Amino acid sequence: MSKDKKTLFLLDAYALIYRAHFAFSKNPRLNSKGLNTGVMFGFTNTLLEVINKQKPTHIAVAFDTRAPTFRHKEYSEYKAQRQEQPEDITNAIPFVREIIKGFNIPIIEKDGFEADDIIGTLAKQAEKAGFTVYMMTPDKDFGQLVTEKVFLYKPSYMGNSVDVMGIEEVTKKWDIEQVDQVRDMLGLQGDASDNIPGIPGIGPKTAATLLKTFGTVEQIVKNADKLKGKQRENVETYGSQGILSKRLATIITDVPVDFDEPALVYDGPIEDQLKEIFRELEFRTIMQRVFNETIAEKPSAGAQGELFAAIKSKEITQNGQPGPTSDFDDITTVSYDYHLIESLEEMQDLAKYLAMQKEFCFDTETTSIHAHEAELVGLAFSYVPGEAFYIPTPEEEKEVKAILEIFKTVLADQNITKIGQNIKYDMIVLMNYGIMVKGPIYDTMLAHYVLDSEGKHNMDFLAEKYLKYRPVSITELIGPKGKRQGNMRDVPPAEVAVYAGEDADITLKLRHKLHEEVKTMGFEKLLDTIEFPLVPVLASMEYEGVRIDEEALNLLSKDYEKKALKAQEEIYDMAGVEFNIASPKQLGEVLFDKLKLVDKPKKTKTGQYATGEDILSRLSNDHPIANKILEFREYQKLKSTYVDALPSMINPRDRRIHTDYRQAVAATGRLSSNNPNLQNIPIRTENGRAIRKAFVPRANDFLLFSADYSQIELRIVAAFSGDESMIEAFRQGRDIHATTASKVFGVPLEEVEPGMRRKAKEVNFGIIYGISAFGLGQNLNISRTEASDIISSYFREFPAIKEYMERVVAQAKKDEYVSTHFGRRRYLRDINDRNQTMRGFAERNAINAPIQGTAADIIKIAMIQVKEWMDKEDLKSRMILQVHDELVFDVHRDEKEKVKENVIRIMQDAVNLEVPMKVDAGFGENWLEAH
Repeated sequence: MSKDKKTLFLLDAYALIYRAHFAFSKNPRLNSKGLNTGVMFGFTNTLLEVINKQKPTHIAVAFDTRAPTFRHKEYSEYKAQRQEQPEDITNAIPFVREIIKGFNIPIIEKDGFEADDIIGTLAKQAEKAGFTVYMMTPDKDFGQLVTEKVFLYKPSYMGNSVDVMGIEEVTKKWDIEQVDQVRDMLGLQGDASDNIPGIPGIGPKTAATLLKTFGTVEQIVKNADKLKGKQRENVETYGSQGILSKRLATIITDVPVDFDEPALVYDGPIEDQLKEIFRELEFRTIMQRVFNETIAEKPSAGAQGELFAAIKSKEITQNGQPGPTSDFDDITTVSYDYHLIESLEEMQDLAKYLAMQKEFCFDTETTSIHAHEAELVGLAFSYVPGEAFYIPTPEEEKEVKAILEIFKTVLADQNITKIGQNIKYDMIVLMNYGIMVKGPIYDTMLAHYVLDSEGKHNMDFLAEKYLKYRPVSITELIGPKGKRQGNMRDVPPAEVAVYAGEDADITLKLRHKLHEEVKTMGFEKLLDTIEFPLVPVLASMEYEGVRIDEEALNLLSKDYEKKALKAQEEIYDMAGVEFNIASPKQLGEVLFDKLKLVDKPKKTKTGQYATGEDILSRLSNDHPIANKILEFREYQKLKSTYVDALPSMINPRDRRIHTDYRQAVAATGRLSSNNPNLQNIPIRTENGRAIRKAFVPRANDFLLFSADYSQIELRIVAAFSGDESMIEAFRQGRDIHATTASKVFGVPLEEVEPGMRRKAKEVNFGIIYGISAFGLGQNLNISRTEASDIISSYFREFPAIKEYMERVVAQAKKDEYVSTHFGRRRYLRDINDRNQTMRGFAERNAINAPIQGTAADIIKIAMIQVKEWMDKEDLKSRMILQVHDELVFDVHRDEKEKVKENVIRIMQDAVNLEVPMKVDAGFGENWLEAH
């Protein structure tokens, strides 16, 4: 804002009222009388934003009246399309007017003129009187009035920050040379919100181009003969309409209202009057903010919105009474002490106290759930149950960094444990501002994950389960999920302080509750040596990200589109008819009614023919059209899911993709990858593998390096079962699938044919997942009898594996869980179920979970140890991806051999089993080449 002493804010009442209405339309704020107070609440917050942050010397609010204006008289359709005023707004307006009067702010209105005209007139008069003027409205039309001293002030809304527009901003936004041309732009393109017609066929870009040549609407109409084609025709036909539209869009600046400077002085509210309206509306939070006192009356249990607001304040110690019916405590029924910390001195004191602790909890409040896009709104700390401290941060990055610098040392203290709920998110947010969280961590989400891998792990669920406490929902502050949801930047710091303080406080309490159970169950080592140390490793990998070659993806997209179209034409030729291949209904009718590929086709529950990949795969060997449809689907899926989607996920900050690795999703212990899901990038087909060509090093002096565990799950099976033949084969470095084929099919190793090896490979991996003869038969496209014979032969040759499987299932039936080599558990609640299908599924999990879970633990340990080694060596190279059993690195060319030698060594030594681990590794100019 200007530093001039005299500043005038002119507020467009109805524009701000409608804005408040839409902000709360999906999340009504009802008081105990059932009155929807959302409009009043939003409008009051807007007033307070201006008064508290901008501290105007003068202020006024302009209203429209119901009387028609000259615009209605000149053009009867002006605003005629607008729907009837919503009932909530009609009910709210008298309250809004009373609120304005309570703030002792003058209301200015004039029959025959809109609020725009009143604001325009007062702005010009105030400018002449030496004021700096801010026209507060979201209405873009006001840009025409902007001068060196008059600004358009668009208030913050739904996650957007305040936008102050001067001459430069207005001309840039509209792509015009002078602000007065805003009127011409509206005259040419029209304004749908006011039903101003403009000239057909002229949009913003065309309008800007025409104005650069001719200057005004009038000159464009006058020179219509210099235009061409349809544009000339439209201007000649509708030119007068364009000139009329410009007049309708012109804000009048000579309304007969006087600029009464003394009357516009802002010197505070009329306390009794304003308190009365706040009490009636039950604005507890706002009462606290404005007058630093609470409202005694408590709303009924059914009241929404303000029930939460009732207990917030800048620094609150609340002693509530237990609710009459709920089994859970909440913020209204417990004692707490949550502080809003805003001064530099308070922050420095807090940092000193944090430095004295053995552990503390911290939590970030941000503008986004995506850590790499999020801006910090505030930081909460808690180190004593029931007490928390919240530090709001401004929007300016430089100012945020200055605040964080105060806490930099304590956050990096290697001797203090940092507690958090999904703390990786908070760590990455702080990394974006140059702050590294170091030292031991304790993540309550992960603590619960090892206790119950298949349960919910979010804080609200854990609070209810372990603390019998129901936290405030974020939707209380920013509205329900959806496009219109706001963010924490929209919420006053005093309200965020309670929400954020509660989060930190609950997480601290959960840490103690959960750890008691962790110790009882014997999971401390799993957390302390694997899950917790992995968090900073993943945070670092996510922060680094991976570079994508956009041009390579663009070429792939065109290639896949061309191939899909070719496959489509071939499908039409084979079918003898054109149809929507993507429609299961139409596809089923073509395959099974028209072409009659099978006698008794399978149907879905809805009665349609089943056309899934499994069905088409079984048909593909006998019917070329099925194979061609699979090919078409592959092109379509690769193009839409990866090739066209990946560029949209590139972060503008560093032009890299940053996936989100999630530790607490897969019940087996494996990491999952999200946004994008790198685990699912195809590798089995040539077309799928081609996508990896687009993953490239960060710079010319780097290469990608891939290190992949070879057959890790089979090696674990061999070690767990103690099967001497398989162990020996791995120790000797023999081809395990050829060795298996030699034994199963009874032929010397050198006589094993490719088909035999393929079948043996399918059995080797299938056994891990408890494959049946039916499943193996389908996978190999052989009869169930042949598949059954192969499995029987396999178990005869490898009896220790069969004994291991039977032993694991028997123990699982007794314990109702299985464990990995490192003590991770998978609970199997259906292992003794009477239902054979449910029981069979649990038995297969009993066999697979210890194997897959141990493989997951091994690569996690390797990642931790590799990162420790790389940090110790202070390398330029970075670990950037983890996909299944593979690690991918951005390696500086000068460090090639050093990285290769040590990464392979660390990965192979990560676990000590009877069977040695083997790592395949390679370098390349892209991921495919390295792999």
